[in-house]
Amino acid sequence: MTKIIFLDAAGTLFDVRGSVGEVYRQLANSFGVTVNSQELNAAFSQSFASASPMAFPGIELAKIPQLEFEWWQTVCAKAFQIAGVYHQFSDFPNFFAQLYAHFASAEPWFVYPDVFPALNKWQQQGIELAVVSNFDSRIYAVLKALNLAEYFTSVTISTEVGAAKPDSQIFTAALQKHNCLAENVLHIGDSLKADYCGAKAAGLKAIWLNREPEKVELGKLPLTETKIEQCSSLDYLAF
Repeated sequence: MTKIIFLDAAGTLFDVRGSVGEVYRQLANSFGVTVNSQELNAAFSQSFASASPMAFPGIELAKIPQLEFEWWQTVCAKAFQIAGVYHQFSDFPNFFAQLYAHFASAEPWFVYPDVFPALNKWQQQGIELAVVSNFDSRIYAVLKALNLAEYFTSVTISTEVGAAKPDSQIFTAALQKHNCLAENVLHIGDSLKADYCGAKAAGLKAIWLNREPEKVELGKLPLTETKIEQCSSLDYLAF
């Protein structure tokens, strides 16, 4: 029987209201910048995908928040550059500082409706819960703001470990906090590569939380496994 469940954060427990592009557009508009939210969202996706993993190996913990801030500022600036509106900002650093703080609050996020019922069920069953995420240090504030923090006995993030999923180091770091064997832990997340494949490669059991199965063609996925353990909602997971 599963005694410990690791869960991804963004895209699994909670997600952005509307889209990143829409949130960016709204705040940018207050700075006098006009941009289409769909174009900006596509630009953000392109910028984010081309960025290096958000992990800083060998860096002392005290320096990590500033490095996270700079990493995201680069991604954000590139998104507005791709969208062709960066030049409209008279003070981009001030805009970004406000945007960064905004994403540390509850306002831009929503919790998926299946999350609280699942977390409560697992807690009642005595299952230990933990977060394993490529999120940055704002995760602690976001989990608290969304009333999720109380459910988790540990939080392991890529910037503090120095390795991002699917790298096995982040799963190993999480396992050490719970003093447990990989084969006794289940990891659930929305990324096939980072969560499912990463956890399996690290020796954990894994379930891919594929919330939009109609949009994915499994036959085109680069997997060696013939069967992928997946579900479209946490409601379907009963232990």
